[in-house]
Amino acid sequence: MRILLVVALTMVIGGGAARASSSPDVTRGPCGYAKTPDEPAARPVPLPPDPRRTPDRGHPGVLLKTNRGPVPVVLDRAQAPCTVQSFLHLVREDFYDVTTCHRLTAYPTLAVLQCGDPSGTGEGGPGYRYRDELPTSLPPAPNDPTGERRTYPRGTLAMANAGPDTNGSQFFLVTSDSVLRPNYTVFGRVTEVGLATLDRVAAGGVAGGGVDGPPALTTEVERAKRFR
Repeated sequence: MRILLVVALTMVIGGGAARASSSPDVTRGPCGYAKTPDEPAARPVPLPPDPRRTPDRGHPGVLLKTNRGPVPVVLDRAQAPCTVQSFLHLVREDFYDVTTCHRLTAYPTLAVLQCGDPSGTGEGGPGYRYRDELPTSLPPAPNDPTGERRTYPRGTLAMANAGPDTNGSQFFLVTSDSVLRPNYTVFGRVTEVGLATLDRVAAGGVAGGGVDGPPALTTEVERAKRFR
């Protein structure tokens, strides 16, 4: 169930269904990756490794090679070690290869491209979920009287979800400063080369017009591979 809700300049970035099995298999390390049998994987993949000490230093690089150009991203283990560990696992397993970025959002205060679902529907995931590693240092959103929203800066790489602790495989790339509640794990950034590619996709707009839907310029991740 993808959630599409826009209220008071905040938006749920959907990442598959929020339901979980009553008795999931869970890894024994600190990340606790949990299988979701009632939400099977869109593409078969094992649970990530979950060592007793999750690597929390370093900035691995991953190249998302798309049909619209390269999108290199630099990950941040210190900010979100379990998320980076899962993302690199999915890259190693070729989970992201030949997948479509299924959603472009182009609101004045929310501009993102969402990818990471092999089914291309916004419903699919890896067959497991794991806990949030929510950001604590995002700047406050301007002109927000509640003080609850934050600015996800242009170039941010963050996880989509369907509610608390439902991270899976879907992620979004922020094409211009966006206003959201700090409910989405930030785990890296897009390089300038990648932003140039994202700008081309964003400039094409949403298929059929509007501000939320598949990008008019169909964007496929042909291959994801680590480059450092």
